Amino acid sequence: MPQDFHKRYLRRLPAVERVLQEKGFQELEERFPREVLLRSVREVLEGRRKIILQAASEEELQQLDISPPSLAFEALQLVREKMDYNLKPVLNATGVVLHTNLGRAPLAPQAVKAIGEVGRHFSNLEFSLKSGKRTTRHEHVEELLCWLTGAEDALVVNNNAGAVFLALNTAAFGREVIVSRGELVEIGGSFRIPEVMARSGARLVEVGTTNKCYLRDYRDAVTEHTALMLKVHTSNYRVLGFTAEVDPASLVRLAHNNNLPVMEDLGSGVLLDLTLYGLPREPMVSDSIAAGVDLVTFSGDKLLGGPQAGIIVGEQRYVRQIKRNQMARALRVDKLTLAALEATLRLYLDERTALKDIPVLNMLTSPAEDIKARAQRVAEELQSRLGGSFRINIFTEKARVGGGSLPLASLPSFQVGLEHQDVKSEVLASRLRMADPPVVPRVRENRVLLDMRTVRENEVNMLLDAVAAVLKGGAGYNEDRHLV
Repeated sequence: MPQDFHKRYLRRLPAVERVLQEKGFQELEERFPREVLLRSVREVLEGRRKIILQAASEEELQQLDISPPSLAFEALQLVREKMDYNLKPVLNATGVVLHTNLGRAPLAPQAVKAIGEVGRHFSNLEFSLKSGKRTTRHEHVEELLCWLTGAEDALVVNNNAGAVFLALNTAAFGREVIVSRGELVEIGGSFRIPEVMARSGARLVEVGTTNKCYLRDYRDAVTEHTALMLKVHTSNYRVLGFTAEVDPASLVRLAHNNNLPVMEDLGSGVLLDLTLYGLPREPMVSDSIAAGVDLVTFSGDKLLGGPQAGIIVGEQRYVRQIKRNQMARALRVDKLTLAALEATLRLYLDERTALKDIPVLNMLTSPAEDIKARAQRVAEELQSRLGGSFRINIFTEKARVGGGSLPLASLPSFQVGLEHQDVKSEVLASRLRMADPPVVPRVRENRVLLDMRTVRENEVNMLLDAVAAVLKGGAGYNEDRHLV
C-alpha cells in the first residue's frame, strides 16, 4: 500500500500538458507527431511513478528531480530516439573493408541513383517495353552476367546461401552430391555446407581428408545415385602446408566422363584479376566457367561490391531448371536489388571505371601513400579542433578485407590514434558511436584508432565534424553538460 510520502510525491508530478508547455516541446510540435510527444512524456512520468512507489523511505526520494524542465529534457531525448531511424549510415573506421556487421559493401553512386530512380517510379520489372507483354525480372541482368562471366545463362536470388540451396535442391534432390571433406565450410551466421545440403534434399558424400583430396577420391565415390560433384571455394580460410586439392578443370573432365555436372560455390564474386593490384589470387567467376563448371554460385555484396544477392551462372539447361523450381519465387530479389546490381555490373564493362567507382574495389586497391596522406590530414585537423588534451599520432596497423573474403590478405594502412589523458578509450569509442553520423573505430591498448583505409575521401569532412562534435570537450558532453 502507498505510504503518505508516496502520495505526496505522486501529487507533485506535473501533468502531461504542463510538461508539454516547456520550450523544447513547443519547438517540436510542428516537426513530430503529437502522439509521439504525448507517449514520450507519459513514459517518463510513468518511470517516475514507479521510482516513487518502489521507494522504501522518503529519504530515497529527496534527490529525485520531478521538475517540468527535467522531465521535458528526458522526454525530448526519448522523442529523438523514437523518431531516429534504427538503420542508419555509419563511418567505418575499423579497417575491415567488408565488415559484415556494418553492412558489407557500400554501393557505388550509380547503384544508389538507380535505386532512387526505380524506387520512386513504376518500372518495367516484369514487363517488356518492346512487346507490351509480361516477361521475367531475371532478364534485366542476365545478359550482363553472361557477358562478364562467359556463362550461357544466369539467375539472381536473395543471397548466396539461397543460391546454393536452390541449385542443390534442383539438381540433386533425393540424390548424392560428392564434395571434398576439406571444403565443408561454415560461414557467418552458422551457414554450413552440410546443413544447407541436407535442407535442399541432397545427400552428402564426403571424400578425401581435411587436408588432401585426390581425383581418385571423387572417382571412387561415383554411384548410380550420384547427382553432381560439388566444389566449394574456401573463401574465409586456407589450409596450408601438406595439402592437395583437385582443380576445377580436372574435376569437370571426370564428372563429364560420368555424365555428371559440376557445381562450384565461389562465395565471393570476383570479376577482375585482383593480383594485378597486389592482392592474393582469388578465383574469378570467368575462370570457373572457362574450366567447364556447369553451375557457379557467388555473392553480390562481397568482392563484387554490389547489393546483397546470390548469383547463379552456368549452362543454360541447368540454369533453366533452377528457374522453374518453385522455391525460386521464395528466394527471388526485388526491383531495388536488381536496379543496384545492374548498375554495379555495368561499371565492370570498363575496368578503370569499376576500380574508381565501386567503393570496395577502390578501398582494396588504393595506394598506401594515398591512405597515409589522408591520415596525416585528418590527424592535423583533429589536433587543431580537439586541442592539447588529446594525443594524436599516426599508426601503421594492417587493414583486412573481411566478409569471409581473402583471409590471407593484409592491406597496408594508416590509422589516426586518439588518446586522452583522463578518459579511457572505451569511453571515447562509445561517444564516437553516438556521433552524427556514428563513427565505428578500433580500440587498441587504451587508444582509439581511426583507420583511413575504410574512410573514403568523400567521408573525411563528415568524419572530422562528427569526431570534433562529440569529443571537443574531452570525453564529450551530453546535452545537459554532464561529462560521460
